[in-house]
Amino acid sequence: MLTAAALLMTALLFGGMVLYSFGFAAFLFSALPPDTAGATIRKAFPWFYLFVIAAASLAAFLSFASNPFSAAILGLIALTTVPARQWLMPAINDATDSGNKGRFKALHGASVLITLVHIGLAGWVLLRFLP
Repeated sequence: MLTAAALLMTALLFGGMVLYSFGFAAFLFSALPPDTAGATIRKAFPWFYLFVIAAASLAAFLSFASNPFSAAILGLIALTTVPARQWLMPAINDATDSGNKGRFKALHGASVLITLVHIGLAGWVLLRFLP
């Protein structure tokens, strides 16, 4: 039962990250004026990061008994999301507010890379559930 719960929580983590990154964010920028979309994304990102931290932590906890290696990967996702939320996101916002396009581009690129790595790792953990 714990393994099934771990699978479902990992699937929720993976699906949530993919949907937010490739669905929600893209939709906002196609459906709203840039200023409104940017302000909305800025308000949504702290919640996205909290979702990733909570879902990855719970998936790690649920996976630990049956697969400690996968639990460690999920724990790594949770741990590396904390600095992304607490340091990287505010730095991206500061770069935007100050009009520093070069700094914004570099920091935003780092956040995209981190998210893509997290998605890839969560997907890999999902594949590890296969027989």
